[in-house]
Amino acid sequence: MRLSIFFTTYLALFGPAAAALADPKPSEALSSQQILPNNFKPPQVFQNANLVRNTNLEKGYVRETVNVAIENIDSKPQDQYYVPFAADVIDKLGGFDARDKKNPGTAPTQFFRITLPEPLPPKSQLILSITYHIRSTLTPLPFKIKQQDKQYLLHTFSTHTPSAYPTLKQKTKIKFPTTDITDVIGGSPDRQGSTFTYGPYNDLIPAGFLSPASARYEYTRPLIHATLLERDIEVSHWGGNLASEERYWLTNQGAQLLGHFDRVQWAATQYYSPPTAALRQLNVPLRVGALNPYFTDDIGNVSTSRFRSSRKEAHLELKPRYPVFGGWKYSFRIGWDADLRHFLRHLKKPEKGGGGGAHVLKVPFLEGPKMGEGVSYAKVEVRVILPEGARNVRFETEVPLVAVEETLHRTFMDTVGRTTLKLTAMNVVDEARDKPLIVTYDYPFSAAFRKPITIFLGVMAVFVTAWGIGMLDVSIGKPS
Repeated sequence: MRLSIFFTTYLALFGPAAAALADPKPSEALSSQQILPNNFKPPQVFQNANLVRNTNLEKGYVRETVNVAIENIDSKPQDQYYVPFAADVIDKLGGFDARDKKNPGTAPTQFFRITLPEPLPPKSQLILSITYHIRSTLTPLPFKIKQQDKQYLLHTFSTHTPSAYPTLKQKTKIKFPTTDITDVIGGSPDRQGSTFTYGPYNDLIPAGFLSPASARYEYTRPLIHATLLERDIEVSHWGGNLASEERYWLTNQGAQLLGHFDRVQWAATQYYSPPTAALRQLNVPLRVGALNPYFTDDIGNVSTSRFRSSRKEAHLELKPRYPVFGGWKYSFRIGWDADLRHFLRHLKKPEKGGGGGAHVLKVPFLEGPKMGEGVSYAKVEVRVILPEGARNVRFETEVPLVAVEETLHRTFMDTVGRTTLKLTAMNVVDEARDKPLIVTYDYPFSAAFRKPITIFLGVMAVFVTAWGIGMLDVSIGKPS
């Protein structure tokens, strides 16, 4: 069972909130933010009977899962559980999700507030599974490396999981992508291959207790990050087409290049493909039946791409014009078409108050590259451009949103413009590829003829104007 999640902060609203609403309205974002006083401290009505934190560093961002058995130690039922985060982390945190497990420092602290579906009775326990990811916190060390050197990242953490409540027992596990782990500072981990285990700690741990630690590990792969992704999904009923376009502002957050780029040395590595911290290729799996893909950048069409399509798969391989080393940037756009029948369903009965035929559109919230090292996005803007005349637009998605806007998008031969739903999300990772976006809208029968009538009237206007001009007498001499 998914639980309601709200975001509360000290002093200022730093980052996006994660929340889930079953039936959000177009004018509502999936977030709730509250400003708390400086001396705020969550009521000590819970204790953590057992807590296990799993940290995964196999991708270019940190992914953590906390399984905690919470116990109500108050004399009254309680339904609000707080999860603390440091102020310098909260604006990089996304994908916060909390579920019922049984039912599928000195820096300022900020909290996510989890509202339980039912108040937890005194002396009762509930097991929560809390998942989130943190982008842009892995630091290259050294900051600059040579073209063929290994890349090392520094991960700083606390061996004790930060909690707003006292904890009776806890353990922290960290999964590294390699066994080449050096400079381990803090704690005495139990090392098994590429996995470190801190604890279990069986003594009572007070609320807010931190034990700083760090580890440096080899990660000779790019840290792919998009500062902005603009994704357009355009629905055409007349053409039976779903056109998708994605515009990326990409950067590599890995170690920067020490010295000049050696193109001869880089060309030589194409024959045996050694590990590199540079981004050399992007793999974009598409839905079966994708057509007419394109790949362009600021210069124009990029020919170093390959598209493979069959009955079982559609795959687009992109090679940038140059390898993207640490600190380098590359902006580009990709697009493709698809058969609308695979994504759109027409309901026999319109929704209540719709006054027309209801349609349900189901598309992925996020597509784009799928890489082993992962891709993180600071900001994602998704625009769903519906046919002209669409109304009563509603949507549903599991991706936490910070802004929702309904506007008009004007294109060729439009009259008032096409209804457009714009959704904005912050701190998204490639795991959102599997999360659908469902848009429901009414499309009256009369609206389908708006475009043909507009074209017909436009052509008639041209002929009438030409006929009127032809009837004018522009001769200079007197009429005979």
